[in-house]
Amino acid sequence: MLDLRRLRLLRELHERGTIAAVADALQFTPSAVSQQLAMLERETGVRLLERAGRGVRLTDPALALVEHADALLERAALAESDLAAVAGTVSGRARIAGFQSVLQRLAIPAMEALAREAPRLRCELVEAEPEQAIPALALGDIDFVIGDEWEHQPRSLPPSVERHELLRDPVNVILPARHPVARRHAGAVPLAELTGEAWASGHPSMGWEEMTQRTCRELGGFEPDIRHRANDATISLALVARGLAVTLIPDLVLPDRHPGVTARAIAEAPVHREIFAATRVTDAARPSTQALLAAVRDAVRQL
Repeated sequence: MLDLRRLRLLRELHERGTIAAVADALQFTPSAVSQQLAMLERETGVRLLERAGRGVRLTDPALALVEHADALLERAALAESDLAAVAGTVSGRARIAGFQSVLQRLAIPAMEALAREAPRLRCELVEAEPEQAIPALALGDIDFVIGDEWEHQPRSLPPSVERHELLRDPVNVILPARHPVARRHAGAVPLAELTGEAWASGHPSMGWEEMTQRTCRELGGFEPDIRHRANDATISLALVARGLAVTLIPDLVLPDRHPGVTARAIAEAPVHREIFAATRVTDAARPSTQALLAAVRDAVRQL
């Protein structure tokens, strides 16, 4: 009989690339991982690993075994989920990942509610962008992800991950409170009138920057002069408040109050992003997953 725990180590090595990375992810020592993989080789009777420089790589028989490991581990996870569903108790461990604004506005209120309603569920919070959180969810390092998807930037999910829509988050133009364009227009602001302004946005790897460029280009007819870049939108708001920039920020990111700025709709056309939750397909029946999803949806309704 093949040991599922050792099969998981082989699958993790295939996904993560090095024994050190597997050990770090699963909180083992590298020598323990190597010993377990050696025992799996004895169980199978074939060579599974070969030297590759300073590391190792999987042999062809190991790659074939990984395909079976995926199916076996998925069935085991489904069995655990079904047993938890039959027991009906919301307990265990829920590792939640998301970026700053959704953690503050959705995840933390949900965790607060679950602390009262399901005290046997241990919730753990990790700040992470969807680009890191979703692969971690598929690998089993995270149990619940709150992510976003900008218009024209559809986010692809692994087959083992299920998406749950939460809300549509509109994007606003953020201007200094006494900006001439803000004073000229009582309602929505035409982007075309912001040509030549200094802009604040995210780093090149962030969807925020791509959205800013695309929105200004397609709706305003100009290429934005992005002078300031930060991961934290509060830095952009501080720049705007001091008259050093303008920016585009979604509703969910905006604080209830930020002196010195005004938020306006975009006159040319609405822009938005989708906020969604992601869970593993195998956890669909798990009471902890259902309770967490329900708590997050309740936090959405209370926004």
